[in-house]
Amino acid sequence: MNAQTTPPDPRPVFAAATTWVTELLSAVTADQFAAPTPCDDFDVRTLGAHLLATAQRAAALPAGVDVRSMPFIADRFDAQEYAAVVARALELWSDDATLTAPVQVPWGEVPGAGALWGYANESLVHGWDLAVATGQPSEAVPKAAAATLAIARQFIPAEIREDPNVPFGVVVEPRAGAGPTETLANWSGRRSAAWIPAATR
Repeated sequence: MNAQTTPPDPRPVFAAATTWVTELLSAVTADQFAAPTPCDDFDVRTLGAHLLATAQRAAALPAGVDVRSMPFIADRFDAQEYAAVVARALELWSDDATLTAPVQVPWGEVPGAGALWGYANESLVHGWDLAVATGQPSEAVPKAAAATLAIARQFIPAEIREDPNVPFGVVVEPRAGAGPTETLANWSGRRSAAWIPAATR
């Protein structure tokens, strides 16, 4: 998302996405920590730790922190800490000025709204990863996912995926009947069919 384009207010979507992720993290059991996820880089434990790091970055941005210096994966899986960090982030983003202030994120300098849409997208895609990996409902926030998909199609187009610096896989064609969260995951390159129970396809 470039600095010349300020997208719509992402705060309601970020709130819905992170509330859902909090519920997902809280329901994970210790015997699921080593299970694989649709994101090849993470098992369930490290995915949860990455989600915590994502929330920590979102909370740091309104203070002008260059989040490129922050950890990509937190040092633990902690649903309660995730909830606390998200609550702090939402409070810090409540000032409308944060949406237009330029911030530094891994993909460059962008207006705050662009950065927060990025973290909403990451929360939803990794939320879908966590949900299907642990057998939880994966379409709990369809309106938030649909809004994020519209933004992702605009700012993370399919054409840029061949660039090795773009951290998204090639767009996967959604299966028939895919909901908006699964379709958003497909837009990030997730091959979802293997993770969706046959009875629900």
